[in-house]
Amino acid sequence: MVADRHNRQWFMTVICLSILLVGVVLVSAATGPAPIAPWDVARMLLQKLGIGDRAEHSWPVAHTVIVFQVRLPRIVLAALVGGGLAMAGATYQGLLQNSMADPYVIGVSAGASLGATLGIILRGRFVFFNLSTVTLMAFAGAVLTTFLVYNIARVGGRVPVATLLLAGIAVSSLLSAMVSFLLVLSSQSMHEIVYWMMGSLSGRSWAHVKASLPYLVVGGAVILFHSRELNLMLLGDEAAWQLGVNVEVIKAVLLTAGSLMAAAAVSVSGVIGFVGLIIPHIVRLLTGPDHRILLPTTALTGAIFLVVADTLARTILAPAELPVGIITALAGAPFFLYLLRRQQDKR
Repeated sequence: MVADRHNRQWFMTVICLSILLVGVVLVSAATGPAPIAPWDVARMLLQKLGIGDRAEHSWPVAHTVIVFQVRLPRIVLAALVGGGLAMAGATYQGLLQNSMADPYVIGVSAGASLGATLGIILRGRFVFFNLSTVTLMAFAGAVLTTFLVYNIARVGGRVPVATLLLAGIAVSSLLSAMVSFLLVLSSQSMHEIVYWMMGSLSGRSWAHVKASLPYLVVGGAVILFHSRELNLMLLGDEAAWQLGVNVEVIKAVLLTAGSLMAAAAVSVSGVIGFVGLIIPHIVRLLTGPDHRILLPTTALTGAIFLVVADTLARTILAPAELPVGIITALAGAPFFLYLLRRQQDKR
């Protein structure tokens, strides 16, 4: 009886968050230099999906172009990146049993930054599936860094959590130093590099959505599939092993899935901080630590948060535009300080 009520509450939470996400997307798509009524955006989407009235539309053709070619790709990408970073953050926090862990803890952001910096400096002209050199090299840098950190931390077939964190910090420091060195050598590219590292969704297209979607969907599905094992690992490696969890294999699978999600997100958006740190904490306070509930609700909340943040980033100083990483930092830094203070009070 209690379990049934709990399942109904979880189901209603997911439904409410999904409805809220749809509403936020509609409002965001309607907001901009050329204002469009949210109900017109909804009618455009329904007509595009072949649902509802197929009669001649009453809005300007320019509005259709603005919504489907300019705003909607960016909004969808913001939802994917926000959801992916939030879910990866929840996974890392549970896996590493560290409330301060985020998707960048093992060097994903540093590796992506180095790859993007090299792509900007080299001015590569090759394009793959409509993706720029910067996006491709950022993804490659993030994936290779994760692989490097994991293999450095592996000791006798095991990956101790403390060793993984230390290896991530060391490699991140090294790669950040290399990025700084390249910035000094290529001062003419400094503005572009720094802007990328602040995190921005400006100018993103459906090609970026298609490129990141498979990694985010597959990574999220793998993590959700192993949510029960992730719950058991909260008890500690030895207790989880006694309960039938192949701890090292699950660690490798979850680290790979989380890192792929983070790498895909960073490669198309730059380094957007605090989403993977603050969103899992907020949701955990509301839903509890059960990852079967925490993970999907965290993904939806992260998507809502980043869509709202990006809408503010592109409208708050219009016609100028802020990097969305500034908005997330302004929201996340105070919460991070609150977490530090709370942990000190507990001690």
